Amino acid sequence: MIDVGIIGATGYTGSELIRLLSSHENVRLKAVGARSATGAVSDLHKSLLGLTDAAFCDLAIENFTECDVVFLALPHGTSSQYAKSLVEAGVKVIDLGADFRLNDIEDYEKWYSADHVCKDWMPGTVYGLPELHRAEIQTSDLVANPGCFPTSIILGLAPLCKAKILDPALIVADSDSGLTGAGKNPNERAHFVNVNENVVAYNIGKHRHLPEIVQEVEGLLGADTELVFNPHLAPINRGILSTLTVKVKEPLTEDALEKLYHEFYDDEPFVRVRPRGEYAATKWVMGSNFCDLSLHLVSPTTVVICAAIDNIVKGASGQAVQNMNIMFGFPETQGLKQLPLCP
Repeated sequence: MIDVGIIGATGYTGSELIRLLSSHENVRLKAVGARSATGAVSDLHKSLLGLTDAAFCDLAIENFTECDVVFLALPHGTSSQYAKSLVEAGVKVIDLGADFRLNDIEDYEKWYSADHVCKDWMPGTVYGLPELHRAEIQTSDLVANPGCFPTSIILGLAPLCKAKILDPALIVADSDSGLTGAGKNPNERAHFVNVNENVVAYNIGKHRHLPEIVQEVEGLLGADTELVFNPHLAPINRGILSTLTVKVKEPLTEDALEKLYHEFYDDEPFVRVRPRGEYAATKWVMGSNFCDLSLHLVSPTTVVICAAIDNIVKGASGQAVQNMNIMFGFPETQGLKQLPLCP
């Protein structure tokens, strides 16, 4: 049994963490921190009534130093301050924010315009995508949980990149996200009348997840690439669907393409390669930690991969729990056996 803390528990990722951890048999929720909430956690997160008796505490670091692991669900520029203090106190940290995802401090400063209190730690931080970095996660005290868009895109591209057959000249990633990806605080872009019956692109070429995607894809490829990332906001609550269009260096058959992906993912508990002819869909993964992939050979050298995840489970809190399981030697699926909610 381990003691777990959450710092920043008022948003969607915080409530999702509590939901998932409440069914984890090796976890005791010791401290739930919030800046803007007091009283019972279930008073704010109404769906948790009867599932937890936890109450919010303030964000003072001493409330969390007796935890075995702390999840940080904080804005960029804030997580690093807590991470440094907690790790130095002997607490393992899983950061759901962006402060440790990038290896290059100049990239971080360019894309996030924020100071970093432990710049020297960035190159050595483990990027918490279990399907690619499981061994490093096992021995790490500080794991950077990937972003939601990057999770879908990197998992969709990884087998082709690892096999060194993806042409790096141009990769196009068109990604649609549900409204929970915009966060819990009200804003004009997320207003119902602006979202309902509307799909809109945003931040093309300048989305903050772009350098994170490029970093991991180029690391797998061993080469520079031109990657175009086109995010869209879709009128759904949960889910991301990324449609990835790539060229390959040598002609492929459907059998060879499917074999490549099955060999890469068949032993992974949370990645499913859909049968030939099916299209990955957000409805088939909603509420679960699955990433569904579908493969489409447009021509012998043009491949389209569709990747579907729940953005606040495999794209955030579920992946964070998966990383925790790896760090503490628990079964990787523990606390994450929820089936997709469909329809």
